[in-house]
Parts: sequence; structure tokens; C-alpha cells
Amino acid sequence: MDSFFAALVNQVFWLFLIYSFVAPLIRQRMLEAARLQAISALEKQRGTRVIALIHRQEALALFGIPLFRYINIEDAEELLRAVRMTPPDRPIDLILHTPGGLVLASEQIARALCNHPAKVTVFIPHYAMSGGTLIALAADEIVMDPHAVLGPVDPQLGEYPAASILRAVEMKGPQRVDDRTLILADVAQKAIWQVRRLLEEILCTKMPEDKAKRLAALLSEGTWTHDYPICAEEAKALGLPVNTDFPEEVHRLMAMYPQPVQRRASVDYVPVPYEPDTRPQPAPRRRSRRGQAT
Repeated sequence: MDSFFAALVNQVFWLFLIYSFVAPLIRQRMLEAARLQAISALEKQRGTRVIALIHRQEALALFGIPLFRYINIEDAEELLRAVRMTPPDRPIDLILHTPGGLVLASEQIARALCNHPAKVTVFIPHYAMSGGTLIALAADEIVMDPHAVLGPVDPQLGEYPAASILRAVEMKGPQRVDDRTLILADVAQKAIWQVRRLLEEILCTKMPEDKAKRLAALLSEGTWTHDYPICAEEAKALGLPVNTDFPEEVHRLMAMYPQPVQRRASVDYVPVPYEPDTRPQPAPRRRSRRGQAT
């Protein structure tokens, strides 16, 4: 009897161990299939090629150290491959959710979108900062959720903004800073010039040249902090082709890219939409001259 019980416990243990390894893989495959199905449905509805460039914060399983994803060369390779596979007369819808990333990768993606003959629409459900904004500027139309934001495209050198390095040297004078700072200032000046020239090239296809140059300088020369949020209304005021008629299908697709599970959820709510309250509302209370409710 004891040997039978021990064998049963051993089998249950191994079944549990196998399930622990296999179940996450099955869930991931099912989620990927659901994503592809949702993308395919959106393509049929809009008659476009739908591409999703979505970055989430992840955590290393061993130490719990936060690992931020960003636009890299691999993203550029995959996205350029998707653009090449799209017929010239088929529009492209790019769903963009990213904190930014490498200038080189962002530039490659932006140029590929600019060169696509059919219409390119970028959907921004939450945010597209830095290199994400650079990519969005290449679109013929930017569709933003009413609360979504873009950001400046000023280059960063390590932990410092390039524009701030130049201002520090200007304030102290070249004779009062070390050689390393002078080298950083030289690189910073080149980086700003390169990004501004790229922005001018992209924006000149969307607006008059003088307006494109002013906007390129505004976005690249450190006018704001690098995390400054440019909302939809401000983006419209800057002359960008922005509208806020955001499709609910894109929000549903974004829900299929969940944030990795943490120890405790930071936001809790009942995950169902509520219908408007049609019950009669009580009349507001009147106040007497002394401010007391009557």
C-alpha cells in the first residue's frame, strides 16, 4: 500500500511538472493564434496590411530586474520584410506602441513607410515616443486615441540629451570643460544635425518646406524634455495629420499584448464595459443664502 501511494505521488509530481512547463507554451501559442486572427480580421475590414510594432516592459524571471524593450535592428528587419511583402497598391496600417529606440532602426522603418506608394496610417493607442514619433511622422495619417501621446525626437547620448551637452559647453565655455565633454559636444552637434535633416526630409513630403524645417528644429533641438508628452490636440496645432477617430478594434488587439504578470496588479477593475445609466437622476440640492443645503 505504501509503495502504491509513493508511486502515485511520484506520478502526480511528474505530471504537475510537465504541466507547469507545457501549459505556458500552450497559452502562448493560443494567444499568438488569437492575435493573428484579430490582425487578419482587421485587414479584411479595412483592406490593408496590418503590422503591429508593440513593446512591453518585461521582467527577468530569475532576478525580477525590469527589462525595457525598444526599437532595434531586429524590429527594423521584420517590419521592412512586411513592407516588401505588401503590394504597392495596398495601404499599410501600423499599430505603434513603443518608448522609442535606436535611431538607425527607426530611420530605416520611417524611410520604408515613406517609400510605400499606397496610403500609410499609424495607429497610436497609448504612446509612441522618440523613435516611435519619428516613425509616425512618416505616415500619411496619424490616428491617435484621444489620450495617446507622441514625443520629441531630440537625440540622446547615453544618459544626457545632446542639446543639453551643447548648452553646458556654451554656458561654461570650451576652456572650462574637459576633453571628454568637448568630444561629447562634437558628437551631440552632429547627432542633432543628422536627426534634424532626416526630419526635414520626411516632413517635406507632408507639408511646405519652410514649415517642415521649423517643425524639424522644434522636435530635434531640445525644445522640451525627452519625455514631454505631445497630445493629439498639440500635434494637430503643430500641423501633423492627426485625427482621434480611433477604432475600437485596435484597442481589442492591444488587449492581446498583455503586460507580463507581476506579483501584484497595480490597477484593478471589473473588466467589462458598462452601459450608460438611464435611471432618472435626483435634482441638485439648492443652497440657501448662507450656503446650507435645502
